[in-house]
This record gives sequence, C-alpha cells and structure tokens, in this order.
Amino acid sequence: MLLEPLDLAVFIGYCLLIVGMGLFVSREKKGHIKDSSDYFLASKALPWWAVGASLIASNISAEQFIGMSGSGFALGLAISTYEWMAAITLLVVAIFFLPVYIKKGIYTMPGFLADRYDSRVRTTMAVFWLLLYVFVNLTSVLYLGALSLNTIMGIPLGYGIAGLAAFAMLYSIYGGLKAVAWTDVIQVVFLIAGGLATTYIALQMVGSGDAWEGLGLLRREVPGHFSMILSKGEMMIPDGSGGTRDAYLDLPGISVLVGGMWITNLSYWGFNQYITQRALAAKSLDEAQKGMIFAGFLKLLMPLIVVIPGIAAYVIVTNGIDTSFIDSMKDPVTGLIKSDRAYPTLLHLLPVGLKGLAFAALTAAIVSSLASMANSTSTIFTMDIFNKHFDKNASQTKQVRVGRITAVLAFVIASVVAPALGQLDQAFQFIQEYTGFISPGVFAIFFFGVFWKKTTSNAALTGAALSIPLSVVLKIIFPALPFIDRMGVVFLILAALMIIISLVEGKGKDHPNSIEINKELFSTSTTFKIGAILITGITAALYIVFW
Repeated sequence: MLLEPLDLAVFIGYCLLIVGMGLFVSREKKGHIKDSSDYFLASKALPWWAVGASLIASNISAEQFIGMSGSGFALGLAISTYEWMAAITLLVVAIFFLPVYIKKGIYTMPGFLADRYDSRVRTTMAVFWLLLYVFVNLTSVLYLGALSLNTIMGIPLGYGIAGLAAFAMLYSIYGGLKAVAWTDVIQVVFLIAGGLATTYIALQMVGSGDAWEGLGLLRREVPGHFSMILSKGEMMIPDGSGGTRDAYLDLPGISVLVGGMWITNLSYWGFNQYITQRALAAKSLDEAQKGMIFAGFLKLLMPLIVVIPGIAAYVIVTNGIDTSFIDSMKDPVTGLIKSDRAYPTLLHLLPVGLKGLAFAALTAAIVSSLASMANSTSTIFTMDIFNKHFDKNASQTKQVRVGRITAVLAFVIASVVAPALGQLDQAFQFIQEYTGFISPGVFAIFFFGVFWKKTTSNAALTGAALSIPLSVVLKIIFPALPFIDRMGVVFLILAALMIIISLVEGKGKDHPNSIEINKELFSTSTTFKIGAILITGITAALYIVFW
C-alpha cells in the first residue's frame, strides 16, 4: 500500500465527509414524503454556484484525470480542445437551449422529445441513452477509477470496481439528485485543490524543484506536445498493442474547431441528461445560466489540472528522470508503457498528506460522476420507460423506489462489463468515439426540433434510428476517417434526410408541436453577458497562443 497513515487519514476523512453530507441533505422534513421532483430534480432549488459545481464534478471524472492525462501523455495539449471548446459550448447551451427546456418544465431529455415530436422518438432515444450510460459511461469511469486504485494501492481491478460502485451508491441511491448535487459542491473543492497539487509537484520534478521552470522546460523539451491543431503525420502515438498510429485520427486538424467537435460538445453539454439535469434543477433560468458561466470558467482551468500532468509524465519518461516512475508506467501484463497509467503514477511523487488529498480529489471525480450517471439513468428509465410503458399511474413513492432499484442495477451491470476495457491504451478516446455513434443523431434531432418548425416526428425518428448504423458503416468503409470527421459526415447525411422527409411529409407546414421562439426567450442578464465575453476572450487567446 502506497498511502502513509496521514494520507489514509485524509482520504478516510474525505469519505466520511461525503457520505455524511449526502445523508444529511437527503433528510426530509417531518411528514414530507420524497416525491419525484425531490429525487430527480433536487426539489428545483439549486443556486447558481451549486449548479456550476455539480456540472463540473459530474463531468470531470476518471476519464479526465486518468484518460485525459493519458491523452496528454500521448498527444499533448491538443486534447485540451475538449475542455476549452466546452467552455464556449456551455454559453451556447445556456443562451439557446436552457430557456426552452426550463420554459417547458421537463424532467428529462427524452421528455422534451415527446413534447416536441411524439412518444416513439422519446422511447427510442431513452433506450439509446440508457445503453450509452450503462455500457460506455458508467463502465469506463468504473474501469479507469479501479485502474487508479490498482496503480496507487495495489488493489485488484475487480475489488476496485466493486468498491467505487459501493461508495457511489452509499450516498446517492437514497437521496437522489439532491444528495449528488450538494456533495458535488464539496467534491469540486477536493477535485481542484488535489489536482493543482499534483500538477505543481509534477512540474517541480521536471524543473528540478522549480515548478515555473518545469513548465517552461515542458515547452522546450516537447514542443510538439503544445500544438493545438495537429496535421496528418505530425504525431504518432501508441496504439495499445506495441505499435503506433497517427494522432490525427483522434484530433483531425481544423475539424476540432469548425467540424464534428461541435456535434460532440453540444450533444454532451446540451442534450445529455446527466449534465442538463443540474440546470433543470436550478431555482430559476437566471440561476441556471449563471451556473453555466461558473462551470465555463472552471473548464478553462481543467487542462492545467488534467493535461499538463500527462505532458510532465511524458518528459519524465522520455528523459529517464526516474526509473521507478518508468517501471510504474508499464502495463503489468504486456510490459508496455501505458498512457493511462500516467496520472496514477504521478500520485506516487506527492509528499505525505498531499498524496491523500490528491487521491481524495481523484476519488471525488470518480464517485461524483458515477453517482450522476446512475441518477440520470434511473431518471430516464423511471420517467420515460416505466411511467410510460409499465405503470402510467405509478405513485410518487413508487417512482422513487423504481429509480433507486434502476440505479443499483445500472451499477451492477457496469461493474460486470468494466474489466473488458483493460486492453485500451487511451480510454478517453474510446469514450469519445463510441459516444460519437449516437451524437450526430442526437444533435440533429434537438437542433432541428428547436430551430426548425417544419421538422416532423418521422424525420426525427429517422435521425434517431440511422445514427448508429450510419456511423458503423462509415467506420467499416472508411477506417482511416477520423471519428470526429465521421460524426460530421453522419450529421450532414441525417440533416439532409430529415429536411427531405419533413418537407415531403409536412407539405411545407409547421409541425403542430413546433416551438415558438422569440428574441425575449433568449435574453440574458448583464452578469451573464460579462461572463460570456470574458470566457470567449480567454478561449480565443489560448488558441492563438498555442496554435
């Protein structure tokens, strides 16, 4: 075990704090029975700072700490485009989509589709999202989290998966979104403090005790790792099997700015249940939008916490600074350097006390995302599947009970599947690619549903049904096509089909469920406008500096 008694004390204190906080906020006033609004939308009482903190805690997980650091090790700062573009995406969602969602008073994203289209579209997308959350999101976070436990403490992968699932269930199953969101406020403090501590120590090691010198040394030693826009053949990265492949396949040049990256970002931040559910639980639209601004500023900070450490690990390995560090980077089975072992290995460098804090930060990121994903899985199943197809007259108490059972089952299934991801070199890219099978259809359905009144239900159903098949076919026919570009091509095909079907079927008339939008609907507060200008300016400056 690599944690000293003080580290264990810090970590155990964190665990007790989270569980205690979760159970405390889950309490109900005497005589009040928890209803679906309490359980799935935190009683619609979250202030802006809780919304923003919960958004980041739910988003930043093992896939960032472990997966994105691994991608930072393999291909450098370019992977930060997911974070920096997300900051701009949050502004777009806050201005153009949140007002529509909150005005309609929806619980779930499939619920919005039922309101705009029909129940067929709702059920189809609900099933897609359930499969995605359980078999891709929950599974990958459990695997990456268990990988960190294995690297840091020597805990076998299976035990790590079971332990993380149990921890997340312990405080989230009973309290629902209220427990998840309010504990996220604490989680994000640990996440940022522990993450910055790890970055500082890693840079100190590279810079022989001087963190600022270490940061400068990174740019001098591996300038290619600070290129934001990659060209074909510019960088070859490990393929997980001892060979290499072109990093362009993961981040295809200018496409990350003007192509498919927008599809994956908007699908994630604008139409993803376990993200939008926080905004739907806000006190008001203004509080939700301010929360998005807060989250946007935190996203700008994240590469310093999750990408720079990966680049530092790359310099440590390539320069042979520490042989024990290099040995720890190797997969115990294949003996190959494994990118996703970069962050857990860096935790070995931290001094006593800080190691416990950093481990707590990593665990906070993991369990907060697990709890969020499981809660959203239970929300979709209960509200869009169970209530609509199994028991339309289910009581509030029964809905809450079904939600809890669903969350437990989701954890069990994901825990069984998670070990299968062990053969991947960069799990972060696995998540992005396979989420991208659904993203083009999701983006098309919501985009046309909100902004084009003529979009018909059959057109939306076509978009939902063909997103995965088209993605699979293109992947088979054009294996060299970067998955980000593939998402863009699939979206264009779906958009063309949806337009044709809508015009032929609807004969040029507006759909009866179309959304009335006007200038007033998209108005924002002065505080939001100032924050949006600052985020946009900082993001533009970062891309100019690291182009």
